[in-house]
Amino acid sequence: MSYQFSRYETHYRNLTYLGVPIIIGQLGNLILNFADTLMISHHSTEELAAAAFVNNMFTLVIVFAIGFTYAITALVGNLYGQEKTHRIGELMKSAVAANTCMAVILSVIMGVLYMNLGNLKQPEELLPLMRPYFIIQLISLPFVCWFNTFRQFTDGITDTRVAMWILVCGNVMNIFGNWVLIYGHLGMEEMGLIGAGLSTMISRIVMALVMMGIFFFSKKYKEYRKGWHQGQTNRRDFRQITVLGFPLALQMGMETAAFSLSSLMVGWFGTTALAAHQVMLTISQLGYMIYYGLAAAVAVRISNFMGQRDYTAVRRTATAGIHLVFFLAMLTSVPIFIFRHSMGALFTDNTEVISMVSMTIIPFMIYQFGDGMQCNYANAMRGIAVVKPLIWIAFIAFFIVSLPLGYLFGVVMNFQLLGIWYAFPFGLTTAGILYYVYYQKGLKRIEESAK
Repeated sequence: MSYQFSRYETHYRNLTYLGVPIIIGQLGNLILNFADTLMISHHSTEELAAAAFVNNMFTLVIVFAIGFTYAITALVGNLYGQEKTHRIGELMKSAVAANTCMAVILSVIMGVLYMNLGNLKQPEELLPLMRPYFIIQLISLPFVCWFNTFRQFTDGITDTRVAMWILVCGNVMNIFGNWVLIYGHLGMEEMGLIGAGLSTMISRIVMALVMMGIFFFSKKYKEYRKGWHQGQTNRRDFRQITVLGFPLALQMGMETAAFSLSSLMVGWFGTTALAAHQVMLTISQLGYMIYYGLAAAVAVRISNFMGQRDYTAVRRTATAGIHLVFFLAMLTSVPIFIFRHSMGALFTDNTEVISMVSMTIIPFMIYQFGDGMQCNYANAMRGIAVVKPLIWIAFIAFFIVSLPLGYLFGVVMNFQLLGIWYAFPFGLTTAGILYYVYYQKGLKRIEESAK
């Protein structure tokens, strides 16, 4: 047993060193939504339900956009392993161009969705609240894309603390802005849900500008800027980012769609169910953000080792990652289970919502290990740049398994919100197993071709 530990000890330490700042940054994203949900819920249940629908629609496209930027981590990490700083700076020029194009495409799609909000069978009384909040979220979307473009650069060169501190400061700004604008403090008008949206938008814009400012003016990135200034946006880099980025975006987008599209079905059960669903999504993101933060460190370390062609270290990094993820799954799940009957009360004093939340904690507990497994091995595949299987695996797991089972359990069998949540463990575990199988196949093929 001690031999096994000594084999992975260095990888545990390095993954923790890289992963903790990413986890804190990921939790920063969660706190952004958590703060909005918590502070809106104490303003009114109707605004909480409206925020639930709009946030879930935008979560889908934001996760898709973030997935697209993950190609940058793999490419930058590989070049960083080879100490090619000039090429990294040159690559970033094409990365910004590619992600700006993605921001435009996603903004157009969301604009079309906005024009059809009334056709999505949501409660009529929520539409006047949804529409202005939707527009504010739409304005901030490009800034989310630009922030994450430069964040993946810093993660790829193992400087994970930069994004962490920006996200922490951005969240402090957002929470303060919520307090001022939602409730009307410091002489401001009480704006409710619109105030929450404005606060989030301002914090996203500031975070993006600060992240870009650090890249262009910080002394420690001077060598990378030389590559940026001397290089040009080129078809080869643009294509490489797109070819890697789209499968990653589709994989993450389909996973998120299983949750976001479930919100449409939950909306059929009424405002109370939709409010409880939003509370549970916020709670469930706690585990996901922690696992994905550590798994992102797995992708960074693996991409560095791929640049060095150290395939033994690649394997040990992925194995150490799953050990740590399962350990974190237990740490996260136990307190949530213990306090399941009081978790909903953090968000609302509505007894029906609190009761629904306590029942939905059980399927949430069940899927933690499948969720952790799929996070780890999806990122291992990202690190070795074997990403095409991610598309069809995600499609099977979330569109063939999870969503149809959600409809069966929730609508056909009439278990409603609880039935929809019991479908998630099936999809996430299916994804985890298949990602593991194809990570092993992909790495074996790379090792054989290198001989």
